[in-house]
Amino acid sequence: MFTAALDQYSADDAADLHRNAYNAAFYELGLSWYWDANTDDDLAVAAGGRKRLQHYLETCQAHLLKVYEADFLVEAIQAAKARCYETMTASGTRVTRSVNWAEFQRGEVGV
Repeated sequence: MFTAALDQYSADDAADLHRNAYNAAFYELGLSWYWDANTDDDLAVAAGGRKRLQHYLETCQAHLLKVYEADFLVEAIQAAKARCYETMTASGTRVTRSVNWAEFQRGEVGV
């Protein structure tokens, strides 16, 4: 599903696009998290989005695991990330390092 969309991007651009989709998902879910390139480097110990999220939750957001099951949080974030990624690639979004997610969401809602 994502492979065709990624063909138009370099590896670095694709990584930025996925990171931006995660950041949009965090915003959508009301999480005040922001992943930058340094965060990506720190999370490189875990391969794959689900494992990176699990690792991030365990190391940086462990307090949430006292209230929510890790699988629930990972599923919610992954589903939101997939929606954001699809919207970004379908609209031909250029890869940028800084995106105003509030403006992005206002455009989607039509406000």
